[in-house]
Amino acid sequence: MPTLVEVADSSLMAKALGARSPDLVDLAKKAEGDPELLLGALDALGSVSPRTRVAASKLLCVLSERSPEVLYGQFDTLARVLRQETGILKRNAMLTLANLAAIDHEKKLDAILDAYLAPILGSNLVEAACTLRGAATIALVKPELAPRIAKTILGVEKAEYASSDSRNVAISHAITALSELVPLLPDTHNVRLFLRRQTKNPRRITRNKARRLLKKWPLSRCRICAN
Repeated sequence: MPTLVEVADSSLMAKALGARSPDLVDLAKKAEGDPELLLGALDALGSVSPRTRVAASKLLCVLSERSPEVLYGQFDTLARVLRQETGILKRNAMLTLANLAAIDHEKKLDAILDAYLAPILGSNLVEAACTLRGAATIALVKPELAPRIAKTILGVEKAEYASSDSRNVAISHAITALSELVPLLPDTHNVRLFLRRQTKNPRRITRNKARRLLKKWPLSRCRICAN
């Protein structure tokens, strides 16, 4: 079982992942039917080689898209990566966990949802964008979580990033995520208010996104009581 500490690259999987251009799809196919190769990929997250660690995180993301049921038993390990790592390892763990949402019969994602969504509120723009992408994936297969997810997404407006421009970029990603969530929400009032404010966002791309979504989901089509 991976411990998320540096280990020597002794397994066949670690050595394959350490190659200059590993075929991740082929390795994922092999890991699907071979528990030893799967454990080797998880162990490689703690490789002494940065290249191997990154390749392992990408492989697990590919595997979560192809065969989430193969990875579900390792949910807790992936959640530890989310807590302990930074950079691309953390971002790939976010996407991998989101891909497991469709088969999350034990509601493990529900239990860590607040921690999962935390990057939306700053300060790392790249992590926030990745989280927003994953959050939309989760909501689509777990619509009961959509209101919780939307509430956090709306907080991006007051999030602390390196600059106001970074926050405006994050808001743009938030609007993209909300476009997936709107049909799932029993009450879209706060979302509409958020979008109306963003029609005046100083960033052109962001305000145009807000305008398009408001046009797509006008008051008459939003599932709320008239105010």
